[in-house]
Amino acid sequence: MLSTLIYNMITFNDSFLFIEKIVMAQDLHRQLYNMFNPFNPLEPGDLAYVDCQEVRGDGDIMMQLGSSIVLSDQLVYQLYTGHRGAGKSTELKRLKEYLEKKDFYVVYFAAGDDLEEEDIQHTDILLACTRYLIEALKDSANANKLVDWLKERWKSLEELASTEISFDQANIELGISQFAKVTAVMKSSPSTRQKIQQEVEKHTPSLIDELNKFLAEARRKLSDRYSGIVVIADNLDRIGLVFDQASQRSNHDQIFIDRSEQLKRLQCHMIYTVPISMVYSERATILEDRFGLIHSLPMIMTHTPDGREYQFGIDKLKELIEKRIHIVSKKLKLNQVFQDEKVIKDLCLMSGGHVRNLILLIRIALERTKTLPVSHKEAQRAITEMRKTYRNAINENEWQTLAKVYLSQQKSNSYDYNKLLFNRCILEYHLVENDNIKPWYNIHPLIFDIEEFQRALEKEENG
Repeated sequence: MLSTLIYNMITFNDSFLFIEKIVMAQDLHRQLYNMFNPFNPLEPGDLAYVDCQEVRGDGDIMMQLGSSIVLSDQLVYQLYTGHRGAGKSTELKRLKEYLEKKDFYVVYFAAGDDLEEEDIQHTDILLACTRYLIEALKDSANANKLVDWLKERWKSLEELASTEISFDQANIELGISQFAKVTAVMKSSPSTRQKIQQEVEKHTPSLIDELNKFLAEARRKLSDRYSGIVVIADNLDRIGLVFDQASQRSNHDQIFIDRSEQLKRLQCHMIYTVPISMVYSERATILEDRFGLIHSLPMIMTHTPDGREYQFGIDKLKELIEKRIHIVSKKLKLNQVFQDEKVIKDLCLMSGGHVRNLILLIRIALERTKTLPVSHKEAQRAITEMRKTYRNAINENEWQTLAKVYLSQQKSNSYDYNKLLFNRCILEYHLVENDNIKPWYNIHPLIFDIEEFQRALEKEENG
């Protein structure tokens, strides 16, 4: 009887340990999945950050954008670009920290939090700047005049927005919330957005005047501690591209060229993100005339222009993966998460050096994995699923354009090429040769094995 009891205790303990291991493995799987979140920019000092300057063409946002603000005796208005998901927001947050250490008061906001990215106008940007400046500087300047501006406009806006707002001059927090309500209505109500934009447009000069008075007062109050005020308006590079065939102009032209003077009237240093397709177009020199040299954040090189694998870039992407794994557990090794080196390498190569794509590929693979490590089959399924997304984004008449880019590693400045650049079907890379930075282009690697592309490539090669 004693031996039976001992046997049952051992069996029970073994079963308990087995269940405990399963629970721990499931929890580890969940932690890894959440660590590979493709939509969260990293904050300064995040342990997951990897410095990829050397494999991005040696660009440094501190030197590119930060130095001009630190050194200039005049206000600086700059544009910053790159593919969506390349890591611009992470770099801009690092720039914010850098400028704050240089004694600048920095206001950062992501436009997508308040604005409808597919239909942003310059008036929306100015309203968002106003809201965030009031929120950040309310203790350093009197915002009542700005609240009065909105109160006067609201008589016509209230009917459009179908939203009741009561104004209390003594309550600045309420005033801030009113600007937030206006931008919320503009984001959530497509049917009234255009009418509100038109109404605000009529009074934009007076809004800018009042905002500049507010900024002037804030600068005076802050002058003993800060060298100046900087506003970073992020996510404007996501503004959907709408092209008018009749005028041969886009909504991007309307914001960053036609209304550039209004964007530059704010009396503080300004950094705006801008769609990459606009910077690499015939509009480039016009933008440079208005905003100065435009800096971009290219892809991490995974291949050289002649098609050879670029090991240094691949190693950087592996470092990015490893750092996130070690945040979950320092004891965890790559081969415990991925079946072997080939799985990791395939994911890195298929990302094209696009950070968000790499993280999303890993997340999809983890979704398809029942038990770690991620196998070749599960990685391939993730690659296949994302390939479908790119296939769906390409129109029939665009396959030949992509074949031309693949063979020449260059792009023209036509709308067709810029649309594909905006959609990340064409990727930009920077190669450093003899201290010179040479931009070059390639298709996203996920496109290469699509049947339609292969047919277009064969046709292009055969003349």
